[in-house]
Amino acid sequence: MSNILKGKSEFTRNVVTLMTGTIVAQAIPIAISPILTRLYTPADFGLFALFFAILSIFSVVMNGRYENAIMLPKKDEDAINIFALAFLINVLISFLLFIIVLIFNESITTILGDKRISLWLYFIPISLFFVGLFNILNVFNNRRKNYKDIAKALWFKSLIMAIIQVGLGFIKQGATGLISGQIVSQLFANIKLSKNIYQDKKLLDSIKRVKIVALAKKYDNFPKFSIPSALANVLSGHLANILISSFFSIATLGFYSLVQRVLGIPSALIGKSIAQVYYQEGVKEKNKTGRVSITFNSTLKKLLFIGLPSFTLLFFIVEDLFSIVFGEEWRVAGEYAKIVIPMFFFRFLGASLSATYDIFQKLEIELIWQVSLLVGTVIIIVLSHLSDIPFKTLLVYLSLYISIMQLISLYIMKKISHKGKEDDTSRRV
Repeated sequence: MSNILKGKSEFTRNVVTLMTGTIVAQAIPIAISPILTRLYTPADFGLFALFFAILSIFSVVMNGRYENAIMLPKKDEDAINIFALAFLINVLISFLLFIIVLIFNESITTILGDKRISLWLYFIPISLFFVGLFNILNVFNNRRKNYKDIAKALWFKSLIMAIIQVGLGFIKQGATGLISGQIVSQLFANIKLSKNIYQDKKLLDSIKRVKIVALAKKYDNFPKFSIPSALANVLSGHLANILISSFFSIATLGFYSLVQRVLGIPSALIGKSIAQVYYQEGVKEKNKTGRVSITFNSTLKKLLFIGLPSFTLLFFIVEDLFSIVFGEEWRVAGEYAKIVIPMFFFRFLGASLSATYDIFQKLEIELIWQVSLLVGTVIIIVLSHLSDIPFKTLLVYLSLYISIMQLISLYIMKKISHKGKEDDTSRRV
């Protein structure tokens, strides 16, 4: 009994450590948001959202998804070789993307429908490299329970981004400050997280080409299934942003991007911290019992306890909140936010527990679900456009569909977490 309590208290301590850093990290952009909405126009936010959508779509392939396998080996020597594999893939893909942008910049700009994005396309590869590196550094530090260092990196990244976005907003027009802050802050976060690795010379000496190749084959399910699954996941959200920009306007995307930013706060403040600790504790429980039922149930209860009152409160105050905090010009964003609050609540639950698929390597199931989510989302947006449906009505359809899909995913993950031991036994037989 004492061991169980100790485990729970350790889980809570680790979540609190990460959450504290995350709260500080998110408090900074929240605090400066009223300033940013007065320094930048909805069109500027729309351009930034377009840049971020492209970045997010390609970021899922940068490491071949091998970063998700770093947690799984029992030995750190194997984990660092997976780290090296992911890093090499990151470098290769970044270089190839730069060549593509160099050759096809004009064509890509024409497809995206906004000439202002042309210059920023050249910064996509370097920004993607920083994002990919951050992902593998983050997971490796998570494996070693360096939660304080992760928390420090998060708030430091946020501080740098805020300084650049506000500073350049005062001296230069356009979305330059918003995009530059995103790129430079990622670099500083990587510097913060990398010290725990490059200081461990013995661990770095264990990186061997033979090991890298062997582990690439052992965990090849991640590039096979996790890449298309993650790509489908990010496309369902960010391809929607690109389509909104094309079918409606860049300003409409600007309003909706602020909605995503505000309603994503609970996930950013709490959900990601819980998800990281859930992954670490879930792997530990699986190694001991073959299941993740205890960790899954306790984590879901925590998420409901935190998320339900938070999103319920937001539903009643969000319209006035937007107009008061960001300016009356942004009230329409508050109207959009009220419509999609249920969607963001269920996404908060599902995303925080999505590591369940990785823990049991049920990546083909996750892939099917993600593709279904993507296809349904695109069909709804395209049909709404063809039917000349107003943007608010489109949001109603999207909110309903994505909420249902997240509930289905939660049901699937619960089944997987509780039956893991039986599945393992059947495979051995």
